[in-house]
Amino acid sequence: MEKTAYPSGTRKTIGRITLIALFAALIAAGTFVSIPLPFSPVPAVLQNLFTVLAGLCLGPVCGSLAVLLYLLAGALGAPVFAGATGGFTRFLGPTGGYLLGYLLTALVSGLIAGRPRSEKPVPFRRLIPAVVLGLLSQYIPGLFWLKQYTNLSWIEVFIAGALPFFLGDALKGIAAVNITLRLRRIIPELIP
Repeated sequence: MEKTAYPSGTRKTIGRITLIALFAALIAAGTFVSIPLPFSPVPAVLQNLFTVLAGLCLGPVCGSLAVLLYLLAGALGAPVFAGATGGFTRFLGPTGGYLLGYLLTALVSGLIAGRPRSEKPVPFRRLIPAVVLGLLSQYIPGLFWLKQYTNLSWIEVFIAGALPFFLGDALKGIAAVNITLRLRRIIPELIP
């Protein structure tokens, strides 16, 4: 079988599109780990691990595009949101702000970590703030929307919509740093 030689620009575009689709699929696969909490309208999920990984591994633009693709699929009805649900109305429910926060997570973590480059690996000291600020940024729209949706006090919103998730986010952050250190070595080869 003969190998087809693609021009460099075409190969780069195909590589980026493939990685964007792959990370969108990983975020969607995170829906299968969704734990409802009795004291919160927001479940514990795995999707935010993959949204921060999208930003860290693909950079701010491609990482955000992966999250946008995931959100678009969910808005169109694909069962990719927590609890294997989908549809635009999910953006109007208690978790709507967190869904939009995923986009902010990928953007912030990607801006801090930078675009993957083979000649210059991301320093470990830059990954830590990228993960922490990336994961925390999802709470900005998440808590604001939850406050509007529930009409609770700010302290009650914080206790229901943020506090229970900090330990899980710390564990996800540790995993994200370890995974990113490995993936960022090979990703530049896929999109030369």
